[in-house]
Amino acid sequence: MTFDALVLGAGIVGVSVAVHLQRRGMSVALVERKAPGQETSFGNAGLIQREGVYPYAFPRDLATLLRYARNDSTDVRYHVRAMPAIAPFLARYWRHSEPSRHARIARDYSTLIAHCVTEHRALIEASGAGALLREGGWVKVFRTAGALEAARRDAERWQREYGVPFEVLDAERLRADEPSLSHALVGGLRYTASASVSDPGALVAAYARYFESLGGRVLTADATTLRPHWSVQTAQGRVQAPRAVIALGPWADTVTRALGYRLPLAVKRGYHMHYRARPGATLNQPVLDAEPGYLITPMTRGIRLTTGVELGLRDTPPTPVQLAAVEPMARETFPLGERVDDTPWLGGRPCTPDMMPVIGPAPRHRDLWFAFGHAHHGLTLGPVTGRLVAEMMTGEAPIVDPRPFSPQRF
Repeated sequence: MTFDALVLGAGIVGVSVAVHLQRRGMSVALVERKAPGQETSFGNAGLIQREGVYPYAFPRDLATLLRYARNDSTDVRYHVRAMPAIAPFLARYWRHSEPSRHARIARDYSTLIAHCVTEHRALIEASGAGALLREGGWVKVFRTAGALEAARRDAERWQREYGVPFEVLDAERLRADEPSLSHALVGGLRYTASASVSDPGALVAAYARYFESLGGRVLTADATTLRPHWSVQTAQGRVQAPRAVIALGPWADTVTRALGYRLPLAVKRGYHMHYRARPGATLNQPVLDAEPGYLITPMTRGIRLTTGVELGLRDTPPTPVQLAAVEPMARETFPLGERVDDTPWLGGRPCTPDMMPVIGPAPRHRDLWFAFGHAHHGLTLGPVTGRLVAEMMTGEAPIVDPRPFSPQRF
């Protein structure tokens, strides 16, 4: 039960790290309390967001802040009792979202985003998961001309600065592409270089099977049993390795804190529910209804409706008020039928105040590596993060400059 590396966490990031290390000749144990892809990576919108060069910033205009303060918005809600605990994080998040700082962050962040689709395609081909991939992008739709025009200006800036292509869909073109959508929509934007998948959990599971086909081991374990230098208690016994990678997403701090790190991590919670489409209705691609702030997308299980952001503590019981608020809007936008799931799914997006992931060697422990904090872009950035971590661990030239993502910045 001795390996060259332990990878803690079998979401999209951890599985991708494990694959890339195993490809480079290491013997790797991937440890997780559940089957791969059954936690945070299971419930997202399935987007691989090549357009996501600017990570989601904290709003700074007064009108939006006042709207959110009322705590009745469909796209952002918060738990009042959680505010004292997460206020320091939000203050730092607000500071980093200042436009000039946000632009500097985007310059570093975009280096990862630039490789998101190509790195996914490489793992999808190797793992035989091509049936899950949808090429051709996704669509953001709008209810008012003013909102569409503002989004078009942003898209033009992303194209100018980072070469991200897009196309404008007027109402007629949108109806031709998605005839089942409401005719009240005034148009949309399609981000043509992006992609999506029809089952994120199944994609992670396919990557994990590929990892096992390379000789890797998937073991059931409690990551909090990690001990220097390095071992973890699994259902098969205690296993050890000279190297360890923490890729635990929203649970990363349960291990890093025990090792003496105080990283500024928080969680943006989100919900989803699946529905049947009404007879004759079709949805061909992910569609973000931008102004209310929800997304519908065709998945293996049905039409998945995902919500915006709920600010609260990670382990607080579910409060799916956002789902209840946007479901009637989604039904007006697309002919949703009955619910498929018994209860809403709840997950947490692991976030840092500067909106960038934590990728690199731990500052105070030899041969310990961090790979978490990807916020809204965990699925998007999983494979490129896995490659970057493996390259750093094996001394290869990294695919991008890793210094902006170093844990040392905190």
